[in-house]
Amino acid sequence: MVVPELRPWRAAGPHVVRIADAVRPRLARVAAATGPWFTRRRPPGSPQAPRIARPATGWYTATAATAGLALAAGVATAAGPWDSTGQRTAERHRAVALDASRGTDHDGSRARAGTPPRGPQEAPPAPSVLTGLGGTATAARSAPAGKALASVLDPLLKDPALGRRSAAVVDAATGRRLYGADPGNALTPASTTKIATAVAALSALGPDHRLTTRTVYEPDTKEVVLVGGGDPTLTARKKAKGSASLRDLAARTAAALAKRGVRKVTLSYDTTLYKGDTAHPIGVNPNLAAVTPLMADEGRTDDSSSGPVSRVADPAADAARTFGDLLKEHGITATPPGPSKSTTRATTLATVSSPPLSSLVERMLTNSDNDLAEALARHTAVATGKPADFAGAGAAVIARLKQLKLPVKGVVIKDGSGLDRGGRLTAGLLTALLVKAGDPAHPELRPVLTGLPVAHFTGTLSGRYADGAAGVVRAKTGTLTGVNTLAGTVVDRDGRLLAFAFLANDTVGPEAAQTALDKAATALAACGCRL
Repeated sequence: MVVPELRPWRAAGPHVVRIADAVRPRLARVAAATGPWFTRRRPPGSPQAPRIARPATGWYTATAATAGLALAAGVATAAGPWDSTGQRTAERHRAVALDASRGTDHDGSRARAGTPPRGPQEAPPAPSVLTGLGGTATAARSAPAGKALASVLDPLLKDPALGRRSAAVVDAATGRRLYGADPGNALTPASTTKIATAVAALSALGPDHRLTTRTVYEPDTKEVVLVGGGDPTLTARKKAKGSASLRDLAARTAAALAKRGVRKVTLSYDTTLYKGDTAHPIGVNPNLAAVTPLMADEGRTDDSSSGPVSRVADPAADAARTFGDLLKEHGITATPPGPSKSTTRATTLATVSSPPLSSLVERMLTNSDNDLAEALARHTAVATGKPADFAGAGAAVIARLKQLKLPVKGVVIKDGSGLDRGGRLTAGLLTALLVKAGDPAHPELRPVLTGLPVAHFTGTLSGRYADGAAGVVRAKTGTLTGVNTLAGTVVDRDGRLLAFAFLANDTVGPEAAQTALDKAATALAACGCRL
């Protein structure tokens, strides 16, 4: 995941080179000027020839230190200016000046900034964001006091726009709850469900697991079968950008067939990894494709990679047709593809694999990727022996949470994405998931934290917090009609890392509810609240 704080260092590269070039001749002139100092002769009358003394080690050290300071000052000047907290003021100005390109959540509604910019004010510094996630800030000072937190959050969370609500704030270092407003009340969580999906998938499969798409050759029927491996990030585009490439798979398959002397094949595709209906209970929706283990570019009908867009009716058949066309480009003639199932007698021709699960989880959380969420829920079911359908995936996720000793009382998981309104989560569970993800005993879960959108910078929070806690709040959003949720982490004014979850159902308009939640998160970031 891109951390915005690092970008100016890349931009400073040319400045560093120019500064080094400028310093080099000056050092040479200094050395030339001071050269006579190092020439020592024997006393008059000595029979020995003059001897040139080597420069003392201390001179080299002093010269190197001087050059280093000059270079460091140049780099700081190129990347700066800096404020008293060590943060680039250019970054702070960027947080305000960025056009609030409204993020889109999974119900297709447009996200709005909870606190719209008012003129050229600067966003508050955020020097502790990475520190907090690294764990060192949690010991900076004692955790906030419950009564002080309540005095700040209660008035904000009682906003009528939030309807029924549930909230919790937990100290990430100790897991101790600092604030609660019906934290055990199970409400519709919308897309914050993806936090549970991510924890379950990482727990069941591990962060290094990859999703593999393959082709096999059936010796009896002379059939090539494209076997779906449940990778919605498989791409047919010319630039794969790190994803598994259908084009690469076609090239490798064609080469393997050529070695066998095969130039004409019957093409089939296998989608038996998943079970049950491919249609989500919400029906045809631009926020996700049919749930199938074989698809290319999530079945999108344009060049987008996230957000709502119309999808092809049958992603598996469409991917297989594209694959057949790609085979033809490599000299292999294939029949129009049809559904089939590979047998144990088939031999593998070629494979391509996704990025590791850690990267997929980050992408899912940052962009609120529903297709990826449904895939990871089903892979959790496959890994734990549950049926890979909607019901089995939900049961598998809950089973993994129980195994991690997380509070699942009242929890109902209907899907991996949170699009199903029948799902229920509690604020207590969401904060417990976040604390578990930061537990040193579970490093495999860390992508849950690193994948959270960063306020005003990434994903579904990129258009929010323009004049609030930009860069300080990291949280997963959730939006359905009448449902607004927010769960993530924040570093408070005293440098303490806190996990929070705010759920609101029966909300009065998405914009008003979202603004209220953003104000609560911003207040939490600004609060010392120790007394």
